[in-house]
Amino acid sequence: MTTNTRQQQELRHFLTLMDFSSDELKQMTSRSIVLKQMQKSGDIYEPLKNRMLAMIFEKSSTRTRVSFETGMLQFGGGALFLSPRDTQLGRGEPIEDSARVLSQMVDMIMIRTFEHKHLERFAQYSSVPVINALTDSYHPCQLLADMQSYQENRGSIEGKTVAWIGDGNNMCHSYINAARQWGFKLNIACPKGYDPEQSIFAAAGDQVEIIRDPMAAASNTDLVVTDVWTSMGQEEEQAKREKAFAGYIVDDKLMAQADKEALFMHCLPAHRGEEVSASVIEGKQSVVWDEAGNRLHAQKALLEFLMGQTPE
Repeated sequence: MTTNTRQQQELRHFLTLMDFSSDELKQMTSRSIVLKQMQKSGDIYEPLKNRMLAMIFEKSSTRTRVSFETGMLQFGGGALFLSPRDTQLGRGEPIEDSARVLSQMVDMIMIRTFEHKHLERFAQYSSVPVINALTDSYHPCQLLADMQSYQENRGSIEGKTVAWIGDGNNMCHSYINAARQWGFKLNIACPKGYDPEQSIFAAAGDQVEIIRDPMAAASNTDLVVTDVWTSMGQEEEQAKREKAFAGYIVDDKLMAQADKEALFMHCLPAHRGEEVSASVIEGKQSVVWDEAGNRLHAQKALLEFLMGQTPE
C-alpha cells in the first residue's frame, strides 16, 4: 500500500465544501465507508501516529468534539481540546498570532467559532491544515457524514432531490454547496426573512430553489432534512423564531409528501415537537443515528486526506 506524503502535496484547508473538487469529495465519501468497515472489523490502522490535532472550540459541542478526538486516537495520534478559557485567543491575542504559533506545534487545527471570516483569517496565517468544525456560515463536516449516510442507505445521491425545511442557516448553506458538489436538486422551504445568504444561493444556479410551502418543497423528494429553528447565539430570538417557523415542522404529514423510500436527516441536537416530530425522528425513515455516528468515519477520511495519507 502506497501513500502520498504530506511533503509532496500542497497545504489544503477545509473551510467549506467548495475547497475540494467534486471528485475528491466523492472519493472521500467512499473512503469513509471503507474506514467504517475497518473499524467495525477491529483493524488497527494508524496512519497519523504521533500526529496532533488542536481543537479550538468557541461554541459548545458533543458530536464534533467526540468524533474528532476519537478519530485521532484511532488513527494513532492525539487531539488537544482548547476553549477560550484555556488560550490567549480568549484574552484577545490576534488571530494571526495564534495561527502562526499553534501551527508550529501541531499538525492540524480544527476550529468551531462564530464568524466565518475569523476562520478564514486563521487559515490565512496557518502553516498546517485548518478544518471548519462549524461557523455561523457553514458546517461542512456534517455534510460529509450526511452524504456518507445517504450513500450507505440508498446509493448515489446524484440526480436525486433533497428538501431542506427550516432556517436558511449554516447547514442550509452547506446543503447548497453539497448540491453543487454531489449533483442533486435542493428545494429550500423557509419563511420570508430567513432565506439563505443570496450569494451562496445564487452560485448554485438552477440546482437550488426556494419553495415557501414546506409540503410542496417535500413533494416526491428522496431526502428530507431539517435543523433547529434557533441556532447557537440566537437564543434571544427564540420566541420570534417559533412564531415565524410555525408550520415548518417535519412531521408524518410532511414526510408523506416525499417519496416512500425517502430518508430523514437532522444534524442534532433536535427539539422534538418543534422542527421535527418525535414520530419522524424515531421512525423507520430516520437515519439520524447513523448520520451522527458517521461523523467519526467521515472526519477520519478528511483527516487522512489533509495529511496526505489516503492510500492510492
